[in-house]
Amino acid sequence: MKQKILIIDDDIELCALVERYLETEGYVVTTKHNGADGLTEGLTTSYQLVVLDVMLPQKNGFDVLSDLRKTSSVPVLMLTAKDSEIDKVLGLRLGADDYLTKPFSMNEFVARVQSIIRRYTTLGGESVEESASMLTFDNLSIAPATREVIASGATVDLTAKEFDLLYFLAKNSGRVFTKKQIYRAVWKDEYAFDDNNIMVHIRRLRKKIEPNPEQPQFIQTVWGVGYKFDGRSII
Repeated sequence: MKQKILIIDDDIELCALVERYLETEGYVVTTKHNGADGLTEGLTTSYQLVVLDVMLPQKNGFDVLSDLRKTSSVPVLMLTAKDSEIDKVLGLRLGADDYLTKPFSMNEFVARVQSIIRRYTTLGGESVEESASMLTFDNLSIAPATREVIASGATVDLTAKEFDLLYFLAKNSGRVFTKKQIYRAVWKDEYAFDDNNIMVHIRRLRKKIEPNPEQPQFIQTVWGVGYKFDGRSII
């Protein structure tokens, strides 16, 4: 079955170009040119990726992303304005999985799309984590096969990237990782001193799984080095 991508961008010429490149790679592409229509489409149809521009008529990209994240964990690649650090950070805080700054090369765009989709879809009909065992700690359970997380007895709604980050740290409980190591393992890309990306995801994860995010029990900062997961397994 072909993988489906939703593009939400009001630049008609860019959308046509993007669609042509993605269809050449075998993807099925749907395009919407305003935020309201894009949100409706994203909430009513299943996609493997949403490519979302920040500047949109009727409903801006941040509002679309915020509303998507209330019910959906679909991977989102955010398109931001040139050198707009604020847009990037806000997008990540709202639940974007990655971002790309305009203008961009089509080769880089397609590579980002392929990388994101490869991380969140099946390989050869078997889930990437199909054979992995559930990780169970004090007040926290992580099920790789279903990508379900339960914290303090309640199911936690994580984005795809948040789950990948949590699972990577938890399955290596007790081991300290540098930001470079985390970025390579979770983002599958070379680290370019992109501290905001990692820090924002860590902060969001703590708010969702930690009993007290200000004094994290699980995801701990190792000052001057990076992060580690500290959880006493009960299985």
